[in-house]
Amino acid sequence: MLLGIDTSTQAVGIAIFDGSQVLCEESWISRRFHTVELAKGVQENLSRSGLSARDLDVLAIAIGPGSFTGLRIGLALVKGIAYTHQLPVIGVPTLDITARAVPPADQRLAAVLQAGRKRLAVGWYQTKNGAWQAEDLLENLTLEELIDRIAQPTIITGELSRDIRAKLTDNQLVSLVKPTMAMRSPKYLAELAWERWQKGDVDDVLQLKPYYLHKGDPIPG
Repeated sequence: MLLGIDTSTQAVGIAIFDGSQVLCEESWISRRFHTVELAKGVQENLSRSGLSARDLDVLAIAIGPGSFTGLRIGLALVKGIAYTHQLPVIGVPTLDITARAVPPADQRLAAVLQAGRKRLAVGWYQTKNGAWQAEDLLENLTLEELIDRIAQPTIITGELSRDIRAKLTDNQLVSLVKPTMAMRSPKYLAELAWERWQKGDVDDVLQLKPYYLHKGDPIPG
C-alpha cells in the first residue's frame, strides 16, 4: 500500500495506491494553508480507504521544483510518518509527475510549472522505450525564453495561466495539452513511485531533500 503526497505548489495532491487500483485520490488548491490542511487530508483519505498509517508499506513525495514552503511541509510530514512506522520513501521529481499524464509521442515535451515573478520551471522530455524520459536539462525561464528555445514541434504541458496559453498558441510549433490533462495528478506520482519500489529503488530518507527554484540559473537536479 503506497501513500503519495505532492505539495510542490498551491495545488496539493494525495493518492493511495495498491499497485492495481487507486483507492483514493484528492487534489485541491491550498493557497498557503499546507500546514493546516495536509495532515488532516492524509488522515481523511486513509479513513476513506479503510486504512491507517500502520497499513502503509511505502511513501512517495514530490521533491520539486516547487515552492520552498510547500515542499518543506510535505517532506517533513512524509519523513515523520516514515520514522514513526519504519517505512521506505521514494522522492519523485515534480515535473516527471506532470509529464506522466501525457501520452508518449514523437515530439519533444516541455513540462512547465509557474515559478513566480513571471518565470517558469521547465523540464524537457523525449520518448524512450514507450515512456517519457527526462533530459539532463531543467531550466528557469521567462515565457519569451521558453518560446525562443522551441525550434521543433513541441508538446507543452503543466500549470499555465490563460495568458500564457494564449501566447503559446500563437507558435505553430507548439501543441498545448488540454488544461484538464495538464494539471498534476497525485495518482501519477503514486504510479511512478510504485514502479521504482517494485525494482527496489528507494531513497535514503536521511539524505532526501527537495530542490527549489533558482531565478535565472539552471535548476540543479
